[in-house]
Amino acid sequence: MMTIAVALAAAVTGVVTVVPPSATKAATAPAPPAGLARPSAPPASSRIAVHFDLAKGQLPENIAVGPDGTAYVTFAAARQVAAVTPSGGTRILATLPAPADGGVNTPVLKFALTTGIVRMADGTLYFLYASGDAASTGLYRLRPGSVPQRIAALPAGGLPNGLAFDAVAKRFYLTDSVLGTISTVALGGGRVEVWSSAPELAAAGFLGANGIKVRADAVWATNLDQGTLLRIPSRHGRPGPVQVVATGLVGIDDFAFVGVGDQRVIATLNGPNTVVSIDAAGRARTLLTAGDGLQNPTSVALRGRTLYVLSAAYTTGVDPNLALATLPRR
Repeated sequence: MMTIAVALAAAVTGVVTVVPPSATKAATAPAPPAGLARPSAPPASSRIAVHFDLAKGQLPENIAVGPDGTAYVTFAAARQVAAVTPSGGTRILATLPAPADGGVNTPVLKFALTTGIVRMADGTLYFLYASGDAASTGLYRLRPGSVPQRIAALPAGGLPNGLAFDAVAKRFYLTDSVLGTISTVALGGGRVEVWSSAPELAAAGFLGANGIKVRADAVWATNLDQGTLLRIPSRHGRPGPVQVVATGLVGIDDFAFVGVGDQRVIATLNGPNTVVSIDAAGRARTLLTAGDGLQNPTSVALRGRTLYVLSAAYTTGVDPNLALATLPRR
């Protein structure tokens, strides 16, 4: 746990501050990043729905929400996939075996972790595992009631992070935060192809390409180091020029679209403990802060007007959790 805190604190704040897992007081809420205004009014309601167990490595990294409101999450340090019911119960669905070296050869982070997750309509889950080990790093499939199966191997020298599915092309897109790439693989698994290695995806000292979504005829991604939200048009399955949609988003991690278009995005800013709304002009507005219980928010998902926010407490070392908020009507 200390290694996790050291690595991420250095990246998102520039200062190494280790908060022990035994800490019991919430971290002081930081000021919003420059250029982000505090909201004139908070969302209609927000609450911490579930508190996870820091000592067990339950650091929630990514989320997919089922039609009944169940949240399917990856617990990074525990190398697990779990289901969190609307009533707050947590059931572990799978635990990935640790590599022989314990994960110390995982690039940059030095611990093996489960990352991006996607849920299909039939309940099948697909998720990523970064272990620094060629025999286990990759894309996994988890059918209901079954065990995880690796369906595509990924480079052990990389850090697969965000995962998205293109239902039209029946292909996955995934980011690698160390290699600075977006790769693609068919629904059935097998061969992995680098789709884009544009410089806008590159890391600048820590982690580059991070969150990812497919929307209409484009692939969208974030770059944590560069603080950017990116749109890459897909032309006959090939990437077009990268469009920088928004900048100045310090520590941006995962994101979700609001509604059916691509005019509004909600994103997590990990280090600043902030969730922001980004409009079509790239302007960001603060929605939630540490005052709402955020502890290094990593991922968001929407179900109707309900916003699901995961906080992994990577550097705060306090209360990894799942928060729920109701978005105001526009």
